[in-house]
Amino acid sequence: MIFGGFSALWTGVALLLTGPEYGLGASAVGVLALVNAATMLCMPIAGRQVDRRGSDAVNLVCMVAVLVAAAVLFAGDLGGAAGLAALAVGSLLLDVAMQSGTVANQVRIFGLSDEARARLNTAYMTCAYLGGSVGSWLSVHAYGAFGWPGVCGLVALLATLALLRHLAHMRGAGSLTRP
Repeated sequence: MIFGGFSALWTGVALLLTGPEYGLGASAVGVLALVNAATMLCMPIAGRQVDRRGSDAVNLVCMVAVLVAAAVLFAGDLGGAAGLAALAVGSLLLDVAMQSGTVANQVRIFGLSDEARARLNTAYMTCAYLGGSVGSWLSVHAYGAFGWPGVCGLVALLATLALLRHLAHMRGAGSLTRP
């Protein structure tokens, strides 16, 4: 679901930036994507956090960060410099959260079975990209029906669903402190 939200963002942001609000070309989408190259600097930190705190804790933070990113991205509808800044900050936050979650999930996968690592990772990545395809498809429809706020709402909805599922998993695994 998180990769679905990531794909929804990038599908929707291409429509937003090339549409009448901004009137920019496809190269503007590419420049915005270059901002997200900074994500590479965060991945070693994510790996260390998974080692220290575990995959569940890192994924929890990542899902909350995607919700925060959706809120920041909402300001992209403002247009102008403020809107572009919101798109840059929000997309970077979402990218760092999604990539950090991927690191946490792959650590979990690689710890399951030495003999099945490649197959498990293939299944994980296949599911992620199927989710990404669905996220892109939903994004086009959300943008068509509700504009940019619809895309941000879709990202928030997908992150909320992922977070609820994750909290249920953590509660079942005893990772959450019960009141």
